[in-house]
Amino acid sequence: MFVSEIILSKIFPNYLNSLSTFDNSEITKLDFYEKIKDSGKWYVKSFSRGHEEKLILNTTNNKKYPEEIVRQLFINRLIKKYRYPKNLIDIEKRVNFGRNNSNRADIVIFNDDNVTPLIIIETKAPGESNDIKQLKSYMNAEGAPLAVGLNGQTQIILFRPYPKEFDDTLYDIPKYGETVEDVLNKKLTITNLSFPGQLTDLIIDIEELVLANSGYDSFEEIFKLIFAKLFDESEGISNPEKYELSFRKHPSKDSEKTKDNIDKLFENSKIRWPGVFDKKDLIKLKSEHLSVCVGALENFRLLGANLQIIDDAFEYLIPSVAKKKKGQYFTPRNLIDMCIKILNPTKNENIIDTACGSGGFLIHSMNHMKSKYNFNNQQLSNYAKDYLYGIDFDEKLSKIAKAMMLIAGDGKSHIYKANSLEGTDSEWTEISNEFKNINLFKEFDDFDENKRNQKDNLFFNFDILLANPPFAGEVKETKTINKYLLGKKNGKNLDSISRHVLYIERNLNFVKDGGRLAIVLPQGIFNNPSQKHIREFIMERARIIAVVGIPQTMFKPHTDPKTSVIFLQKWHEKKCPKVNEYNIFMATSVKSGKDSSGNYIYKKDENGVEILDSDGNRKIDHDLEQISGEFIKYAKKEKFSFFNE
Repeated sequence: MFVSEIILSKIFPNYLNSLSTFDNSEITKLDFYEKIKDSGKWYVKSFSRGHEEKLILNTTNNKKYPEEIVRQLFINRLIKKYRYPKNLIDIEKRVNFGRNNSNRADIVIFNDDNVTPLIIIETKAPGESNDIKQLKSYMNAEGAPLAVGLNGQTQIILFRPYPKEFDDTLYDIPKYGETVEDVLNKKLTITNLSFPGQLTDLIIDIEELVLANSGYDSFEEIFKLIFAKLFDESEGISNPEKYELSFRKHPSKDSEKTKDNIDKLFENSKIRWPGVFDKKDLIKLKSEHLSVCVGALENFRLLGANLQIIDDAFEYLIPSVAKKKKGQYFTPRNLIDMCIKILNPTKNENIIDTACGSGGFLIHSMNHMKSKYNFNNQQLSNYAKDYLYGIDFDEKLSKIAKAMMLIAGDGKSHIYKANSLEGTDSEWTEISNEFKNINLFKEFDDFDENKRNQKDNLFFNFDILLANPPFAGEVKETKTINKYLLGKKNGKNLDSISRHVLYIERNLNFVKDGGRLAIVLPQGIFNNPSQKHIREFIMERARIIAVVGIPQTMFKPHTDPKTSVIFLQKWHEKKCPKVNEYNIFMATSVKSGKDSSGNYIYKKDENGVEILDSDGNRKIDHDLEQISGEFIKYAKKEKFSFFNE
């Protein structure tokens, strides 16, 4: 463990996330030290002229100066990347506003005369907003044509060909010897984009600053922009050096040009990925509103980005009312990973999620295959198109799932907007036709039973099902309830029934004999006397492989139900012969990876530094990985077919 990592971890919760606009090679250039005669005070060696060091941490009173870290990193970038001579860079320069001369600019780059300011830079601590008003006032006071505001996670660039209006269409500042026109004439390619360190705050800003004043559905309009951007990025990836990205903001006077480009990208995205939007759908935002949104998103790359970051942003977009009424809570990724490791899918098994939400189970199945079989991107895409299926009754969630699958590896082909509990409504026509074409319908020896199944879409032949069905609400439609055996009690049809109870039967019917299931269910299913008939129903049709109790904090901050995950394998003559007595793996998680407020808790080493995985992401501090590891040992000992094939 390097001293720099320890010090940075004392200043930031996660320095790689807090300083995401800088890469690790830049961060490692920081030189920290503690003076012998000044114990407890840590300094960073300054890159600027006239300043040997700057205080960044005082452990005696726990005073931290994160904005100084941001400033020094940017000064280093100005020298190394942009080639500005050190003698033209100054810090804490006094800015005069008439009689008021108390303001100081964080960084100033001078022209070659070393008198006239060229660029004024204001640095903030991560989490603080970049102050555009302040930047404009500094530019006015000093006559500087350029200004930069950055906080380690986001950056804004203003330029003003004095005395014209301010503009913020520059995606980069000029290097030493270049002009603004040189930058404007450069091609913006996929290689110029950076992965977002966070996305939720950006979405909130777009929603509050623009969409809230436009009168349109924020979810729909933001998603149209995201799909336009995904199309542009996909074109850029195919030709990274030469393809010029079109998802780019033009100067204010050319806002119509920005809108024309984005409209074309959106139309192309509808052609490439049909079924996400209606053919008649258009981006409704006016050109000036659209420009602000595009300017906020243009420098970030979505394809290949950290899915947890994007998932969190998408979950924010689902209205809180819908979450409460429909139980639309995204399944935490560490819980998903445990389920997939326990069921251990292979590359030739068809997987379905009947309440797929953002597609978490499907995406992590892709990750599992990539790790297990060392799939390249094309193999991973082919696998997703051939073997992964998802259904969700909510149109917004199905769009999220399609977007997430695209970002993860172009596997959105089989994401359907439909009610899994149904089967005969119009939305099921496409699904049933596709399932019939690829032999995913269960075949019966009895002619009438087979005909009924083909008509009502009751039984299927999937190998694996993973689902976290919605708990909220009851089903009261008689036609729906009458389809299910659990819709009857003592031989009589029920007037209403909890939605998740019907999902149990429906999910069992989706999987072929010998197939495996993982279902998140309310705790009451497992221990309430009134639910005994449901437990007997399950055991008649499948072997209970495992039951894992989940802490109530798992689904916070949205809800805190008592839940467990049940793992099943349907009885099969060879793969899972039916027996009356057998062992069941039982475990209870005590560390969900979240605190009582729903914030993630991350693993730290003995020095208090957060531990990162191989992709540079923070590791969540939970025990589900340990539980899945113990299950794998148990499964091999029990000689389960899916671990010994």
